[in-house]
Order: sequence, then structure tokens, then C-alpha cells
Amino acid sequence: MKLPVSRRTAVAGGVTIVMLLTGGSIAGAAPAPGSAALGAAPDIPLANVKAHLTQLQSIATANGGNRAHGRTGYKASLDYVKAKLDAAGFTTAVQQFTSSGRTGYNLIADWPGGDTGHVVMAGSHLDSVTAGAGINDNGSGSAAVLETALAVSRAGYHPTRHLRFAWWGAEELGMVGSRSYVNSLSAANRARISGYLNFDMIGSPNPGYFVYDDDPAIEKTFKDYFTGLGVATEVETEGDGRSDHAPFKNAGIPVGGLFSGADYVKTAAQAAKWGGTAGQAFDRCYHSSCDTSANINDTALNRHADAVAYAVWTLSS
Repeated sequence: MKLPVSRRTAVAGGVTIVMLLTGGSIAGAAPAPGSAALGAAPDIPLANVKAHLTQLQSIATANGGNRAHGRTGYKASLDYVKAKLDAAGFTTAVQQFTSSGRTGYNLIADWPGGDTGHVVMAGSHLDSVTAGAGINDNGSGSAAVLETALAVSRAGYHPTRHLRFAWWGAEELGMVGSRSYVNSLSAANRARISGYLNFDMIGSPNPGYFVYDDDPAIEKTFKDYFTGLGVATEVETEGDGRSDHAPFKNAGIPVGGLFSGADYVKTAAQAAKWGGTAGQAFDRCYHSSCDTSANINDTALNRHADAVAYAVWTLSS
């Protein structure tokens, strides 16, 4: 999640768009119509999500300690995610842009089938800040979205609506990647997106359970999931306008999402409701070098990853 405007340096440089279509083979992997029933969302294995985080940590360690925009660690992160999706039968596209004099990349992955006039998107930013590996911010969201996409493939899922997944570049510089994607869409293609779901920081070590209150139907979907777990939620306010849902919302596309907290301090009432430590930040390692694979609450990550899948299945069926 990017810093608020008052706490970051303005980003210079224009944005140019190049779509590099890189078709992941769908032979033998794409579901035939009617091959999979519209059933309940699968459980997302926590071990699988954490395995992706381990890989992102290893990538950062091997590339100067970060996965930031324009750095080798970011491109290696994108290549890792793309390889998984290509092998699973997605059609992937890499969108290239320029910001602050460096080349950035978005990764878009479409699951074959479904009504392309009604697209459900789920996305997360893949870049870190330069200070650290960015495993909670935002390896956590990126890994959960990736594992949900892979679950779609494993299930041979044939949704009514078309599914699209995205991993954004340069979010930490002001949602540059997601904004370039939205700006590249024609008015007709924007209108085809029924909803965009954003997942930015969902494994905070002193976690909260926050739901975006933007689109009522999407908000209700997430609240229903957590109600089923007996977990109370609160309206997400810390990240308003500070993550990749903002360009979609500004374009009139319905948005929603989840968040487990950044540098705001957990209150005593929130600690009583969710556990954890009152008087401490939800993530004391926010935008710091200690945002490593040790900076994750497994329970929060597990619940949120399952919520990602629940929303994807519910909203696309």
C-alpha cells in the first residue's frame, strides 16, 4: 500500500502502454463448457500461499533485498507468478509502462470461458518499497490472488462470468500500474468489468479484519464470509484512495476488497474483538526492512485467502 500523498515524494514521469500478449497454453487445461459445476469455493491451502511468499522472499534476498518498481526483484517476481499461471492454463498478458524513468510491468491473466460481457477481476500489487522485501505489503495479497487463480484451474471451474486476475506494478509510487491499465481500456471494456476486488496487505502480524465499503454487493459478499466464521469486521478507512482499487473506482467500476491493517494503531476495543496487542500498529514493519516472511500472521492470511476464493466464486457464478 502506498503512503498518503503527504508522506511520499511525488512521482515524476509519464506512462506509456505496451501490451505484450504472451499466450499461456490452454490446451488440456481450460475447462470445457459444463465440465465443472458451479459449486462452493474451495479451501485455499495456507501452505500453498506461504510457499509463494517463501519464493517472493527468496527473490528479494537475491535482488538487493527488495522487489520494487524498476528493480530486478520486481521483474523476477512477475516472472514467477506468470510461469505458474501459464502452466495452469491461463492466457497471460504483460502490460508495460514507464514511471520515474524506469520500466514497469502489470501482469493480467484471463481464465478461458465465462461471459466476457461481465468480467470479475481480482488483483493485488506485486511491487514492494525499496526498503524491504514487502512480504505483507504486498506479497500477502499477491500470493492469495495467485493461489485462488490456481484453485480455479485445479477445479476446472466454469464460471458464468469471465474471470480475470491482475498483479500491478508501481503501486507504491501512486497506483501507477493499475491506473495505466484502467486508462488503457476503452469505455466499452471498462463497462464490461462487473467488479474489481483488491487485496493489499492481508497477513498483518497484529491483524484487523477490514472490508471496503464501496460497492454494497461486494461488501456484503465479504461480510457474509466473515460472519460465517464468527469474525467481526470493520469498514476499511486507512487505505481509502491508497491502493489499486482507486483507479477502478474513479472510472465508475464497482470495487471492493479486504485489508488487515498497516501503520494505524490497534485500539483496545479492536484487540478485545480480534486478539493481538492494543497500542501497537497492525503492521509494525510497514514499509520497512523487517517486512519479511517472518512478518505474517498465519491465521489472518489463511482467513483472508479463503475469503478471496469465496468472493471470486460467489461473484462469478
